[in-house]
Amino acid sequence: MEERQNKIVCKFDPSSPRITAHHIHDWIYDSLRLPESDIRMIQIDGPRHRVSIKFHSSDRPYSVLQATGGCVEFHHDNGELSLVNINLAGMGIRRIRLAGLAPEI
Repeated sequence: MEERQNKIVCKFDPSSPRITAHHIHDWIYDSLRLPESDIRMIQIDGPRHRVSIKFHSSDRPYSVLQATGGCVEFHHDNGELSLVNINLAGMGIRRIRLAGLAPEI
């Protein structure tokens, strides 16, 4: 089964200062050079210091990774600099268990 890949995950440094949604949107536009028309959805996961970006096109994540080399800088308001790792997002195969159902179902 082929999985359509049109999503990237940006992992911020866990020791970096808190980042607002406004700063993340500015960073996406300025550093990643992504216009609003390319992006379908942005999901911010604050506790895990991650931002997921879903694109309209399945080719766009690969061009972003190629242009950035998988790592981009983020400049905080206090002058601190932190590195953001960028990877393709993939769910892969996950095993879940539902209560009350036999394992073979």
